[in-house]
Amino acid sequence: MKKKHINVIFPNIEDAGPRPWGQEKILSIIPDTLSLKLLRIKAGSKGGLQYHRKKNECGYLLKGKLIIRFDNGNGKLQEKILNPGTSFHFPPGAVHQEEALEDCEIIEASTPHFNDRVRVENKYGVKDKDGLPSTSEDEIILK
Repeated sequence: MKKKHINVIFPNIEDAGPRPWGQEKILSIIPDTLSLKLLRIKAGSKGGLQYHRKKNECGYLLKGKLIIRFDNGNGKLQEKILNPGTSFHFPPGAVHQEEALEDCEIIEASTPHFNDRVRVENKYGVKDKDGLPSTSEDEIILK
């Protein structure tokens, strides 16, 4: 029986482009399956209050202190403060926002759906609209 040759891959780390809240590095993409990122969020910065249509994401806080704002289905925002060593999971449709109380580093694993954002500040009466804008469903890219 002939052994199948399997290539081990050491991907190049890519910068995802300018982020007003810090830095996003793409560490690896397994096509149609998984993306692995390193997020650096500057103290006092936050992303948009949003949900994803398709993206399923989770993260692990390596460094810093982070507030997660989320809606558990009751139509009201709740907050949880995370310290290093804490993980989180945002399934598709979960409203969430991350705000750094200190400089933070997060390892994020998700499905490789890029450009999948629906901003919902207006629904919750939030006037501060930091972060990237909403995208339409046809702008979502599966890598």
